[in-house]
Amino acid sequence: MSDTSSAAPLAGRAMLVTGASSGIGQAIALAAARAGADVAITYRANKQGARDVERAIRALGRRVAVIQLDLADASSVREVGPAARDALGHLDVWVNNAGADILTGDRAALSTIDKVDLVLTVDLRGTMLASWQAAEMFAAQEQGGVIINMSWDHVLTGMAGLNPQIYSAVKGGVLSFSKSLARSVGPRVRVNVLAPGWIETAFAAADAPSKLRQQVVDSTPLGRWGVPDDVAGAAVFLASPAASFLTGQTILVGGGVVM
Repeated sequence: MSDTSSAAPLAGRAMLVTGASSGIGQAIALAAARAGADVAITYRANKQGARDVERAIRALGRRVAVIQLDLADASSVREVGPAARDALGHLDVWVNNAGADILTGDRAALSTIDKVDLVLTVDLRGTMLASWQAAEMFAAQEQGGVIINMSWDHVLTGMAGLNPQIYSAVKGGVLSFSKSLARSVGPRVRVNVLAPGWIETAFAAADAPSKLRQQVVDSTPLGRWGVPDDVAGAAVFLASPAASFLTGQTILVGGGVVM
């Protein structure tokens, strides 16, 4: 953690990124490696995607570990922190990015109650369990550590629809939990939140209707959908010494749709 240069803002640091086999998690893991960090990545089912990310990180000259994680399984969550620390030698930053997808694939057809139970278990309970573990690990370290949790920008304004109601409840819980955690674990541990908006991930690429795609562009002051690298840049900032006096804060990465 000694190198604070702008060229390598995360030099000497080790970061864990959950759900890094694709999408935003993949972008965060690669951006962290480019910024000088060694990276542990997790996946639940997409092993091939995780291995592809692993190869890309190694090509950047950084150390990398690949760990299977099921956030719905408390025992799996308990094992991920020690596994990442043992693989990399230390751990300084923990990004709770992984979440349940109820918008695409087979899970889009789940019943309402099954969607609620899944997202509560994975996104909210999983984030809480992982954050408590990270906070305990970092509090025991002389250099402390950084926790970054993932919310959603529309929890601040609301959005009509059944799936938005589910995500608002759960991601709003992540946001408020993170604020209370930040007050509980400072000054040794910093806790902040990223709240992406309309980002080009699996739903946008495969399932968003063209009318919605244009509506998003028209309603966004910056005039486009976001991309995973937009979120990754904010994550690298929050993990870096440049954000050393920020805790309990939420960065909205949504092009200004929510302000």
